[in-house]
Amino acid sequence: MVHDEGADRAVPLPSYETAGAAGADLRANFGDRGTATLDPGERCLVPTGLRIEIPDGYEVQIRPRSGLALKHGVTLPNAPGTIDSDYRGPLGVIVMNAGSEPFTIAHGDRIAQMVVAPVTRAQFELADELTGTSRGAGGFGSTGRG
Repeated sequence: MVHDEGADRAVPLPSYETAGAAGADLRANFGDRGTATLDPGERCLVPTGLRIEIPDGYEVQIRPRSGLALKHGVTLPNAPGTIDSDYRGPLGVIVMNAGSEPFTIAHGDRIAQMVVAPVTRAQFELADELTGTSRGAGGFGSTGRG
């Protein structure tokens, strides 16, 4: 992990806030730009000031923070976002205000969580038919309410 050019190095690196946490919190790093205010329905790319090197066979998933989602309606529209092991660019988080009030993200705020996960790659084949199951082609809501 390295700091991006112009990043404030005083902003803490991602960290696990509890012993059982699966996700490490990512923080906004606006450098000298200050804050970002999102009106309801608006989204923006929030810089973290970081670039990361992910080992082959792994990915990093970017997920919303549940407290921001519940209390303010702030979420990530592409959750979970995936960062591939061969990406070396700046790490930014797409944040959306799905709430009813403007929301300000300040420099250093925890904005998302990052989960490191193994990747299993599949081989894809074209088949003439699929094996049957008791569910069959039943999709959205086919197993009950919702």
